[in-house]
Amino acid sequence: MTPFVATEEPASAAPPNHSLNHLQRQRHNEHEADDDEQKRIAKRPRTMTSTEEIDNTITRPGSVKINVTGAFIVDPDAATPAQNGSDNGRVSPSHHETSDIRLPNHTAVVSHIAVDIGGSLVKLVYFSREVDSTDPGGRLNFQYFETDRIDDCIEFMKLLRDKHKALNGSRSQELCVMATGGGAYKFYDIIRDALEVEVLREDEMECLIVGLDFFIQEIPREVFTYSEADPMHFVSPREIIYPYLLVNIGSGVSMLKVTGPRSFQRVGGTSLGGGTLWGLLSLLTGARSFDDMLAEAEHGDNTKVDMMIGDIYGADYGKIGLKSTAIASSFGKVFRMKLQAEAAEAAGESEHHDSNSHAHGDAHDDSQPSHSFSSADISRSLLYAVSNNIGQIAYLQSQIHSLNDIYFGGSFIRGHRQTMNTLSYAIKFWSKGEKQAYFLRHEGYLGAVGAFLKRQPANWGRRASLEGIEDLQEWRRSLKKTESETKS
Repeated sequence: MTPFVATEEPASAAPPNHSLNHLQRQRHNEHEADDDEQKRIAKRPRTMTSTEEIDNTITRPGSVKINVTGAFIVDPDAATPAQNGSDNGRVSPSHHETSDIRLPNHTAVVSHIAVDIGGSLVKLVYFSREVDSTDPGGRLNFQYFETDRIDDCIEFMKLLRDKHKALNGSRSQELCVMATGGGAYKFYDIIRDALEVEVLREDEMECLIVGLDFFIQEIPREVFTYSEADPMHFVSPREIIYPYLLVNIGSGVSMLKVTGPRSFQRVGGTSLGGGTLWGLLSLLTGARSFDDMLAEAEHGDNTKVDMMIGDIYGADYGKIGLKSTAIASSFGKVFRMKLQAEAAEAAGESEHHDSNSHAHGDAHDDSQPSHSFSSADISRSLLYAVSNNIGQIAYLQSQIHSLNDIYFGGSFIRGHRQTMNTLSYAIKFWSKGEKQAYFLRHEGYLGAVGAFLKRQPANWGRRASLEGIEDLQEWRRSLKKTESETKS
């Protein structure tokens, strides 16, 4: 949050010499009066503050302090911290789901929700109380929608608005929507008119940084490294995190050099991102959703589509450090295989003119892959092509700016092990092990969480900075009692 900086007003014209002494005496008297007034105010009982002021301090969006003490990621099957894996923080899932974050010590009302509207997906973050539970606190919930179905997201936000009003007895305008991403501008009027609440737009890049910093510093078992030999090795929250490179992979890719809280520079990016993979696979395969495409890639064999080092040299190219299994050319086998398939088909048609051959030929669909490779093989090959490209560009940017820690975020990743392994391997290979790739369990929600946090005081989320909220609430109750007695 940009600090308030007092600016000097333009100097007034100098007064005439004959009135200078009079003006100095006047200012001296004014200063003495101001000092007396400040002393008198300081001696007033603090309960002179109005109830409305305290109400705003506690319940209005942007004033409540969220207590993150004891926060943890919820096991989908329990309300306790996940304990999967060994004590050293290692687990090995094929992918992970986005789980809620439990805030067991937060009791104050939260009067805002946050939404990050990208080119492909809408990410929503909101706070809720525990359902059918006597336990204090609540949780941060995470939900996503396809941007093409923004109306579904708006209907869901209406439900949240109505529930907030029913539970807290507040006016509907007291709920606030924090919006970021390009869609925060594109859909601003639609959201505001549909919900009839205040909608505040926040800078997309700054929200990414605020969200990532929060996850790195505050949430246990959130950040991890990944490799085939050691999948999902969790990293403990740490205080010193700067500088680092954030690679946010959404429809496109942005790369940010971060040197401090809210201190960042966009140093590069690429248009070849999640939207590229989604678009091309929708043309080349029968998959209709991004999750379907990732599921297909899980079972594919890219060596049927890609030209490998071994296909060219017959073995490793040890002199330059390339294994035979390294990809020399993405989709490099397709053209040759297509020509061979067409030649075989032509030869078959010239030899067979029976009705069965003609019927088979009529049923052929040129949009489908050759029988030599499947949609799953294509999906895996293209996933590797996009991921390898992003990984190499990320390494080059980190090298240019002398950054060793590289965090990958964005909905493109989705906890998909092949994607993470490809990105991690690329960073390790090109840097010769000097740089480290990090991933997050809530990688797609950095912007939404950042927007959520932007509606908080500047020290939100810092441990040991949340004390005093209970005293403030008690002060509010005492003030109301005093005002009531005064009126009676």
